[in-house]
Parts: sequence; structure tokens; C-alpha cells
Amino acid sequence: MTAITELNINETIPSVTMPPVSRLDLIKYAGASGDFNPIHTIDKDAEKAGLPGIIAHGMWTMGNLSKLFTPFMEQGFIQSFSTRFTGMVFLDDVLTLSAELTEKQDDKLYFNVKAEKQDATIAAKGTVIFKLY
Repeated sequence: MTAITELNINETIPSVTMPPVSRLDLIKYAGASGDFNPIHTIDKDAEKAGLPGIIAHGMWTMGNLSKLFTPFMEQGFIQSFSTRFTGMVFLDDVLTLSAELTEKQDDKLYFNVKAEKQDATIAAKGTVIFKLY
């Protein structure tokens, strides 16, 4: 794998296409995070809230985006991560996660990140500052 420091502006780290979102993914995340809002796990409660079905936790999506940087943890760490949730993620959605280098500044690398659904809509986008050791 290429060192993250060797990337040029507008280049990307390897993207990841996740398996379809499952109910078990969201139940496990609810337990790990303590976010037991039933719109994430119970169909009838999601429908009562006006949703077509249960939706993934926004932070579940954000957490998965952060995993793009796991292969580079020996070179640095995520110093800052901001995300804007732009669409809902439903059961069986397939997300492709990507990060593009936009700026290099001393010991910091700036990335635009996004989670794109199978229909090409963006579920989440944001910025990551990756600080090198």
C-alpha cells in the first residue's frame, strides 16, 4: 500500500464498498453507542416518525468513513473530522466510502470524504485532517 504521505493533491486513498446495511449492523451499533432511538431498529417506530423504514445512525456512517484511514495509523492519526449528513441510509443500502486529498500543509493532510449510496446519492460528506507523526 502506498504511504499516505506519497499522495498528491486530488488523489484518493483506496475506496471501500461496504456490504449492504443490515438490521444486525444497526442493533450492534445501538448497543455499542448507547443510541437506542427506535427509528434505528424498530420498523413500526420508524414509520410512526414518518420514515419509510429504519434508518442507520448518522454516527454509524461517520464511523465507517473513519475506517478509511485505519491502514495509515502507523503514519499518523485523524486530528479532526467534521461531517454533514446529507441523506438517509436504509437497510440494504450499499455505501461506497472515499477520501480525496485536497491540501497538504506541513504535517497535516486535508481530505474530503464521502459516503455514496448505490443510487449515487451522497449520504454523508465531510472533511478529515490527518496529522502525520
